[in-house]
Amino acid sequence: MSYSFRIEAPSKDKAKAAVARELDLVVGKQPVHAHDRAAAQAAADTFIDLLPDDDQADVAVSMGGSVNGDLRAQAVSVYVAYVPRDQTLGTR
Repeated sequence: MSYSFRIEAPSKDKAKAAVARELDLVVGKQPVHAHDRAAAQAAADTFIDLLPDDDQADVAVSMGGSVNGDLRAQAVSVYVAYVPRDQTLGTR
């Protein structure tokens, strides 16, 4: 089973919370991902924390992961970056 998602948030803390919500949705639809959920969140949090502070930009996170049915293969990919803040998007 595999998943992918992208979020944007106005701060690092809000980005971590948005990733947590997305991972909860993944586990809800694909319960096998309960196995790797904590590791995926930890990976995202680690990379988000590596960003320098920037109150003028939004944090974008793209994630993807997979786990096979017998848990003998698994992967996670995390990409984090600052993106220009888009005032038209409103509150996230």
